[in-house]
Amino acid sequence: MSVHARALWLTVPGHAAIRDVDVPAPGADEVLVRTRYTGISRGTETLVFRGGVPANQHAVMRAPFQEGDFPAPVKYGYLNVGVVEHGPPELAGRTVFALYPHQTRFVVPAVAVTVVPDGVPAARAVLAGTVETAVNALWDAPPRIGDRIAVVGAGMVGCSVAALLGQFPGVRVQLVDVDQARRPVAGALGVDFALPADAAGDCDLVVHASATAAGLTRSLELAAPDATVLELSWYGDRPVSVPLGEAFHSRRLTIRGSQVGTVARPRRTYADRLALALDLLREPRFDALITGECRFAELPDVLPRLAAGELPALCLRVTYGEE
Repeated sequence: MSVHARALWLTVPGHAAIRDVDVPAPGADEVLVRTRYTGISRGTETLVFRGGVPANQHAVMRAPFQEGDFPAPVKYGYLNVGVVEHGPPELAGRTVFALYPHQTRFVVPAVAVTVVPDGVPAARAVLAGTVETAVNALWDAPPRIGDRIAVVGAGMVGCSVAALLGQFPGVRVQLVDVDQARRPVAGALGVDFALPADAAGDCDLVVHASATAAGLTRSLELAAPDATVLELSWYGDRPVSVPLGEAFHSRRLTIRGSQVGTVARPRRTYADRLALALDLLREPRFDALITGECRFAELPDVLPRLAAGELPALCLRVTYGEE
């Protein structure tokens, strides 16, 4: 028999609604999960909410269990932590992470969930998808002992990268952002903070995650000769001006793109990478990335405020209770 559930749908760009859905009974190799928390990454999900996914990226930007098509109507999301209510004995009752949208209950193949390790609170585990992005980024451009590094853009992805870099031995890490309110977050992550004009230059590696042309320009200015600027920003359908004149060529700079859709290490799987991200979340410093919370029923009203910048959340955590 099917199970009643509720799901968040983007009905048209800029508007969302909660709809009733029927969830089928799980098969032999499937699990029924009751959601406890989901997370909203302000950058990607608000871009989707506004209808800003370019037509030529519709296929690339699909979430694993997305329903509908861009720009709308679409059910989108990928940071879900819940409890397995029915499934194989080794998963029954376990807390798991899944790349599933905002929905109270759902059924997926058992291989699509990852058990949250002991020592990682379920409320923190919603960050797993973003920490996975940070892991992939540092596989694309590995830091070295003693490197001078700037992370430009203190959003959810930039802060996740900074949190990981802060644990590397001997590195100088600055989190750079235009918002002074990010300074305490940097302190909680164990790294320095600087406004763009005050950031230390001569960097061996610059990670750009501000999703602004000004941030990318400043990233190039902070890079030392022969350094790499790792581009993590997702601009959607917005054109971006890149200053490739001036000293770009004489300083032999490299701009490298990184995207979580491809595993950046040979012989590693998506499952390996996600399991590593969850294990890294044992570290309490990541709690600093969760700066807002709302109930599932409030999402249709909260999302427009988040997209408009009225809410300062890095990661907005959504609670489900007994929804």
